[in-house]
Amino acid sequence: MENVIHDIEVIKRKITARDNETDLTILDKAYTWAEKAHKNQLRESGDSFIVHPLGVANILVELEMDVDTIAAAILHDVVEDTEVTLEAIQKEFGEGIALLVDGVTKLSQIEFKSKEEQQAESFRKMFMAMAKDIRVIIIKLADRLHNMRTLNHTTVEKQKRMAKETLEIYAPLAHRMGIFKIKWELEDLAFRYTLQQEYYNLAKQIAQKREEREKFINDIIAELNEKADAASINATIDGRPKHLYSIYQKMHNKGKELNEIYDLTAVRIIVESVRECYGVLGIIHSLWKPIPGRFKDYIAMPKPNMYQSLHTTVLCPKGNPLEIQIRTWDMHKTAEFGVAAHWQYKEQGKADKHLDQKRSWFRQFMEWQRELKDAHEYMESLKIDLFNEEVFVFTPRGDVIDLPSGGVPLDFAYRVHTDVGHRFAGAKVNGNIVQLNYNLKTGDIVEIMTKPNKAPSRDWLQIVKTSHAKSKIRAWFKKESQEENIEKGKELLEKEIKKLHYDITDVLKDDFIEKIAKRYNYSTANDVYSAIGFGGFSAISVAKKLIEEFKKTLPEEDTNISEINLQNTPRKTSTQGVRIKGVDNLLIRFSKCCKPVPGDEIVGYITRGRGVSIHRKDCTNISPDDVDRFIEVEWDVEKKQSYPVELSIFAWDRKGLLQEVMNTVSEGKANIVAVSGKGKDDGTASIRLTVEITDTSHLEKVKDRLRSIQSVFDVVRHGNRGDNN
Repeated sequence: MENVIHDIEVIKRKITARDNETDLTILDKAYTWAEKAHKNQLRESGDSFIVHPLGVANILVELEMDVDTIAAAILHDVVEDTEVTLEAIQKEFGEGIALLVDGVTKLSQIEFKSKEEQQAESFRKMFMAMAKDIRVIIIKLADRLHNMRTLNHTTVEKQKRMAKETLEIYAPLAHRMGIFKIKWELEDLAFRYTLQQEYYNLAKQIAQKREEREKFINDIIAELNEKADAASINATIDGRPKHLYSIYQKMHNKGKELNEIYDLTAVRIIVESVRECYGVLGIIHSLWKPIPGRFKDYIAMPKPNMYQSLHTTVLCPKGNPLEIQIRTWDMHKTAEFGVAAHWQYKEQGKADKHLDQKRSWFRQFMEWQRELKDAHEYMESLKIDLFNEEVFVFTPRGDVIDLPSGGVPLDFAYRVHTDVGHRFAGAKVNGNIVQLNYNLKTGDIVEIMTKPNKAPSRDWLQIVKTSHAKSKIRAWFKKESQEENIEKGKELLEKEIKKLHYDITDVLKDDFIEKIAKRYNYSTANDVYSAIGFGGFSAISVAKKLIEEFKKTLPEEDTNISEINLQNTPRKTSTQGVRIKGVDNLLIRFSKCCKPVPGDEIVGYITRGRGVSIHRKDCTNISPDDVDRFIEVEWDVEKKQSYPVELSIFAWDRKGLLQEVMNTVSEGKANIVAVSGKGKDDGTASIRLTVEITDTSHLEKVKDRLRSIQSVFDVVRHGNRGDNN
């Protein structure tokens, strides 16, 4: 345990060295809690589990994060891996730290249909927390980095899986957040485990010529230092070897061998002011010839992840191309730490009022990710939006718009404004009219042409590249067709009411339909009609509920329907879907306790004065001691009719859950007879449904559809049984 205690002391000393007035009480408390919670837990390496959260905390100290974030990192696994509850964390450490811990806690306790579904829901949860506090993602990236550093202790299968996920999601996410200090290391570690042979071969080849390359770079640095001193510019100049993965990517994408890649090392120059950045650039271009098309000014036009720097590639004396980056110290800190630098500035009393503006991609990402329900679609869209390179294009007024590589003018139009996208009639790029599928390039000046009465086309969904544009187009079609859906819904509802032999004027009343709307979280009666019209809600189900409301207004004697005694009527054995073996003309009714349906094993139970009651064989309401009251019955498979079944759906509560459940049941061709639901303090919700189904096969299909709903983790059929299958 001595080693672990030493680690926490090192963390505290590093923070104190940065600011000796920082109150470290919260860190001592967090460590005590985490150490106790993880006691007797070991990592796959055999180390005490507490080594991991301390390792994550140490990475955040290097990023110069605030004390609350570091405390949350020490606690980040206690809810997921121990008996400690989130409520306990909130009580002891406050809502802020609890939010950070909850944001990085995976949904591992819930049963999902697939690993991908669990992964998608965990990412949704993390990004929702990130919307409230972006430090969630900084902790998560540090968590992934420490896990990747210790990945050699795990199985080969886990190494490949985690490395692939790191390359597809975490490294691009670090790039989007501008945290290059983490991004480069994540990529190189993942490269080592995904393409092990290529990694070690490349590392060996680069090491063989390191001495020659270092001499070349040192000569360049010496010459630049001499010229900078002559111009009275205080510059810090160093050579930065390019990361293995970026070299491999360049070789792989361009089909080149290592000896054909000349810019294996870049020179970085850090100066005091923006004016000096451009001054140094002038010195460099006077010394060596710049390569056309390889100059990028990210100072005048910063990247969305806040990155600023001048990039130029020049031909050196031996004819070798050399990449040079020029930036100020503030730009350098932002380039290394990205959004994490915001908290450094905050602690130093500096304002960073443009942080929200700089995170524009993240706000757009949050908008579209709420629209995607399917786990596979969500993960694929996430990877595309994270991984795509960006292009930077201009409006005619000079405003910069960033789009993913491959973006088209329609994507640009929807980024400018939703209405501009909806009324899109064409586009000019650099003064020339272009086709809809023209791929925009960095530096293009884009002018959108609109028409007042223009409307989106469904074909646009196949053209646009951004999820933002797709979501806006889909929303337009849903809203545009609402009037048509309302009329269609009314028509279908009236038809069902007539089928049930009721007068429309009696049943279809505003106060009745408004009650139905409120029950299912619709705002207005028109919302109910629209839902019926586009197939999201069953017309027969609404009709029956309206009839229930109408019956409530009638005198009691008119609403009581007594059971029909079949003893004095012709035998109709299959009317209720059940045959009684060897007996005719008995009153049949289905028990309400276990609600049997075709496919269930059933038994008839002779009641006193109420005919034969049909139960499931495993119903606990019938006693084996009453064997003399049992009678053999069987389903009449030729008779197709519906039977009520009660189901309970358990899910993580979210907006629109009840409506999606209703729509799913309707799509499964089952009518809803009754529904009730409630949310709980722990963030879960339970919904109880009575649905009409034809047999057990139909029931299983409905249950499977319900289980496929995002956030639903259990569906239970009710009956008077111990196991409630």
